[in-house]
Amino acid sequence: MNFKLIFNNKNETKTIKNDTSIKDILNDMELSSETVVAKKNGDIVIEDEIIEEGDEIQLIKIIYGG
Repeated sequence: MNFKLIFNNKNETKTIKNDTSIKDILNDMELSSETVVAKKNGDIVIEDEIIEEGDEIQLIKIIYGG
């Protein structure tokens, strides 16, 4: 199963198993859900969201500061 991953100005096609969640992808990339917002097909989603064939997943780093 393939999906598109957009992160840090990279646009890649990734292959995953069925029932893979956003959280699984974050863990594989050693990213925390506290530092990244995930969008699935343009909509913000929680980390438990399951990725499906052909989805576009965009990970956006949260910027701290003041």
